[in-house]
Amino acid sequence: MFCSKCGSILAPGTAFCQVCGTAAPTSLAAPAIAPAGPLDAAAPVSPHWLPPTTRVYAGFWLRVVACLIDSLLLSAVLGAIFIPMFLLGGFGVALRSMVENHQPDPAAIIAFASSIALFAGASVLAGWLYYAYFESSEWQGTVGKKVMNLVVSDLQGDRVTFGRASGRYFARFITKLIPLGIGFILAGVTEKKQALHDMIASCLVLRS
Repeated sequence: MFCSKCGSILAPGTAFCQVCGTAAPTSLAAPAIAPAGPLDAAAPVSPHWLPPTTRVYAGFWLRVVACLIDSLLLSAVLGAIFIPMFLLGGFGVALRSMVENHQPDPAAIIAFASSIALFAGASVLAGWLYYAYFESSEWQGTVGKKVMNLVVSDLQGDRVTFGRASGRYFARFITKLIPLGIGFILAGVTEKKQALHDMIASCLVLRS
């Protein structure tokens, strides 16, 4: 290519003539580097970008099996504690005397009612500490949930506090008041697989 003014030979990529300073034709100039578009394969990707986390909600039957495991475990522990207490405390003797005499003994009736109340209160207390502690721990779930690879989280997927786990446990009593177990069945039909107590405590049960 030659300069259009003085006729000197222009080297490829030259912007101006070295003799007269005339601008070289645009075909010789270095091509401008266009900014990379969004679809450019060579465009750099930020190392901080991460794909969104996909949540897998726990199914109804997985939660049922986990609940059965927890119920059996709690029953075994409470039975191991209270059965010897009843036997050593003379509760069995008082109950047998009521059956044999066919007459209500006020002392035996009081002992029977007190034992039932004590067992019920201890069951609620043990269940509260069991569920609230494990669900707010690093496990994020009870032993049954751990076996079934389930975790309890808040609506953002984070670990719940002891207070929120406690609220979720006591909200279960409201769920139990709904006839036909509908409060629990909601865990199989709602979008986020939440039972009624999960909705009350703003919790999720996820597959880990």
